[in-house]
Parts: sequence; C-alpha cells; structure tokens
Amino acid sequence: MKKSDFMKEFIVITFATLIVSAAVFFFLIPSQVSVGSISGLAMILGNIIPLHISIITFILNGLLLIIGFLLIGKEFGAKTVYTSLLLPLFLRIFEIWFPDFSSINGDPFLDMVCYIFVVSVGLALLFWMNASSGGLDIVAKLLNKYFHMELGKAMALPGMCVALSSVFFSDKKLVVLGILGTYLNGIVLDHFIFGLNLKKRVCIISEKEEEIRQFILHTLHSGATIYQGFGAFDNEPKTEIITIVDKNEYAQLMPYILKTDPKAFVTVYAVNEIIYRPKR
Repeated sequence: MKKSDFMKEFIVITFATLIVSAAVFFFLIPSQVSVGSISGLAMILGNIIPLHISIITFILNGLLLIIGFLLIGKEFGAKTVYTSLLLPLFLRIFEIWFPDFSSINGDPFLDMVCYIFVVSVGLALLFWMNASSGGLDIVAKLLNKYFHMELGKAMALPGMCVALSSVFFSDKKLVVLGILGTYLNGIVLDHFIFGLNLKKRVCIISEKEEEIRQFILHTLHSGATIYQGFGAFDNEPKTEIITIVDKNEYAQLMPYILKTDPKAFVTVYAVNEIIYRPKR
C-alpha cells in the first residue's frame, strides 16, 4: 500500500471513530436507551459493574476483537485493533472534558434519533475502509461474511438481543425505544452503506444502439453487454444494451439517451453489490 493511501485510510478511520464515539457520548448515553451496540451493552453492564462506560467498552471490545482477528482476517483485525482502542479513548476524553454532561435535546427519543443518524455516518465510513468500531460491528461483519446477511440486518440481530436485555434495568418505555432504535439503526445504516457504493443497472432498447454503445464504451469508459431478442408484439428483432454505472456515469448516460433517442425503452435497477473475479 502506498504511503499516501495509508495516510488517507488512517485519517478517515480516525475521523469515523471520532464520529461514532461522539454519537455514543452526546446522544446514546444521555438517552439511557440501550440501542443494540457494544456501547449499549456497556451501559447495561454499568448498572452492575462500577466502572466507566469507556472502560467497560474497552474490555468488551478486546474480547470480541480476538474473535474478529481470528475469523475475519489480519487486515480487518489490524484496523479494528486501532479503532477498538481509539473508541474508548475518545469516550474517556469526553468523560473528562464533559463530566456533568446530561442531554442536548432533553428527550430520550430525540437523543436516540440523533444517535442513529450520527453513528450510521461513522459506521458506514468504517465499513467502507474495511474496518469496524469493534464490538457488535465485528459480529455483524462475521454474519455478513459467512451468512451473506446485509450489514444493517447483521447489526440488528445481535443488537436486538442487547436491547431486549435492558428490560432488567430500564422501564418499559426505554426498552421499547431501545428495540425500535435498534431496528431503525439497521435501516439507516443500510442506507448510508449502500449510498456509498450504489450503482445502477441500465437496460436500453433503442434504434440508436450503436451510438449509445460507443458513448458507454468511449465516453463513460464503462462496459456493456449486448443481448439479441424479438419483440413479442411485432416479432421484430431487438437489441438490448445492459450496463452497470455509478451515480456520476448515470447522470451523464440518461440525458444522452433521451437526447439521442427519445423513443428509447429504458429500465433501471439499483445494484447493491457486484461480484467479479477476473480471469488469470
């Protein structure tokens, strides 16, 4: 890896971890809502263990980190070692700087909503770097890798167990908010993660097939697949172009199609994942 690429990853991971820790300290802890996460579990254990949330988080992260390092890989483990140490460190710094911090919103529900959106940004950046903030993120990555479960749902499953366990220490309202927040957290996390990698599968049937194909190949510098078929109504031969493009390419392709052939038949599908193994 180039030094510049390493520094870029280091900066992004550090910044993302800061976002996650800020979401935990300024929104999750004041809300007292155990949204399914390692920090939520640390909050629950804090009722019976006389330690700071940052220290409990550090211990839990360490245990799960060993599992992640063994089952996910050295690269993921190395990055997560850094974030697992950095997250409780940031939390401890916040605990020292803001010893009497209570709540920005003064309402558990609003604090929970703010936590979900802020932490999802940080987690999405970490997953984008093939890293994690540790804890239940490691469990989610394992479920994603070995069971092909979407990351949002993989976060929700162990997180729901954490949220349900708060029934022993919280009133019914906070327990319900924790369960609801865990579910919403998975949905929002999926949105942020897929928003970073979302592509479009564009299927085009046009009389200007050659012009559109050349535009895709030489202007967008993208690939395409050509299919030959027949129209069911008139039994006339049809040529279909299928290409997968990112957001910027899609924004160039659609105006070109409409300008070149206003009568073109176009269908568009969202693509969340592409698996490609080039020939050796």
